[in-house]
Amino acid sequence: MRDAEEFDALYAACAGRVVGHVYALTGNRAEAEDAVAEAFMRAWQRWRTVREADSPEAWVRRVASRIAVSSWRKTFNRMRAHRRAAVDQGVPGLNEDHVALLQALRRLSANERRAVVLHHLNDLSVADVAAEMQAPVGTVKTYLARGRRAMAGLLTDVHQEETSHG
Repeated sequence: MRDAEEFDALYAACAGRVVGHVYALTGNRAEAEDAVAEAFMRAWQRWRTVREADSPEAWVRRVASRIAVSSWRKTFNRMRAHRRAAVDQGVPGLNEDHVALLQALRRLSANERRAVVLHHLNDLSVADVAAEMQAPVGTVKTYLARGRRAMAGLLTDVHQEETSHG
């Protein structure tokens, strides 16, 4: 029974954060929730190993991110194969700031986006981001600097367009 209690405690403590992380990476809440559910299922199947990890939450976050990226790639390839035009879909409950933030995140490289989301949205230290990304601290600092600089430009452009049209 101890295993189930420990697993339930992990789920209760971090499922929301992990969904938020994957959502920030993908921009799609349903896909994020599916990826996190799959990651927790895998964590339960490997619970004896996962609970011994330095950070079980990081294990789940890493697996959920990989699942989401894999799903994203499959979807992208399917769309490209069918040569369909992308259609913007409105997401209920999002305001213009959320949409602008997600659009700006999507324009970053995958590594920049991951570093920015882990550091700024998940409040991980640079050292923790480096450990999770399996990259040197200096490289993560570069990703963060480039990502922040790009997003600042993108978000400033969006704000200027809104104020000039309003």
